[in-house]
Amino acid sequence: MSKPSSLVSFEMNYPIWDRVFMVFPLVIIGTREPDRTYDLAPKHMAMPLSWKNHFGFVCTPRHATYHNVKREGVFTVSYPKPSQWVQTSLTAAPRCDDGHKHALDVVDTFPAEAVDGVLVSDGYLFFECELDRIIDEFDTNSLIVGRIKAAHVDEAALRSADQDDQELLYNAPLLSYLNPGRFAEIRETKSFPFPKGMKK
Repeated sequence: MSKPSSLVSFEMNYPIWDRVFMVFPLVIIGTREPDRTYDLAPKHMAMPLSWKNHFGFVCTPRHATYHNVKREGVFTVSYPKPSQWVQTSLTAAPRCDDGHKHALDVVDTFPAEAVDGVLVSDGYLFFECELDRIIDEFDTNSLIVGRIKAAHVDEAALRSADQDDQELLYNAPLLSYLNPGRFAEIRETKSFPFPKGMKK
């Protein structure tokens, strides 16, 4: 079998990620600053890292988020709803001359319970994490891994044997980031046809 003629090969001297659209979650990472205020920052390279409650996200030492997590040893994760795309965008605002992101003043939060941090109000899923490890040198990036110490979910997004998954997702849609620079609301889904006997 030969290589399909429709394929375009990338030049590997440059990052490939902005040349095609890919689907990612969109989360807001919360950390504590050196002055004891809280910072919020959106991340899309973020996901569970095991079936045993590990969560990780990609960051860079150029960002305060990296140094805040390394210093404080904790972070929070908020999954915003599609209706919160403006709030989520505000968490990406650059810092002002005084070193703070004043756009965060209009983002509603509530305190975490198991770690020192805040979570973004009105999201649908929340994690409170202790730092497990930082893996550096993915070129200019790092993988930050946390162990989830507490988790919370909006009741409307909680799976139940009494409700069809499609109905749940239709009524409580998910926010997805389409890198680069687009977002989508996931509401219509289909059940995946796993082979009989497949296990995690």
